[in-house]
Amino acid sequence: MLDDLLQTSANLRLEKAQECLRDAERNIEDEAFANAANRSYYCYFHAMRALLITVGFSSKKHSGIISEFRRLYIKTKVFPVEFSDMVKNAFIVRNNSDYEDFYVISKEEVIQQAKNAKTFLKAIEEYIKTL
Repeated sequence: MLDDLLQTSANLRLEKAQECLRDAERNIEDEAFANAANRSYYCYFHAMRALLITVGFSSKKHSGIISEFRRLYIKTKVFPVEFSDMVKNAFIVRNNSDYEDFYVISKEEVIQQAKNAKTFLKAIEEYIKTL
């Protein structure tokens, strides 16, 4: 059982992840695909942060969050390797969408990315409930 502070922190981070997913879905409807890619990635990021705070790990660095998630939850097979691939893809697409002048993400790609983020978030939420 998590102590109250860790549970509260995890819940707040899950709420951020949920908000990012809702933003991604709205951006898809508005055909703001680069924004949707950004928000989808941040859904992953905040979900990982929520999970990692449950073991006392916190970082604002994306590389640290991703690395620790992989070390604790992918290598130990708590979550499937596909989750690591989804995070990697979302990170790359978000960086390209945010910083590359000529990068364009398709509607189909961003829809799939949001679906993957939803699957990822649900799995993280369910896992945290077991703690």
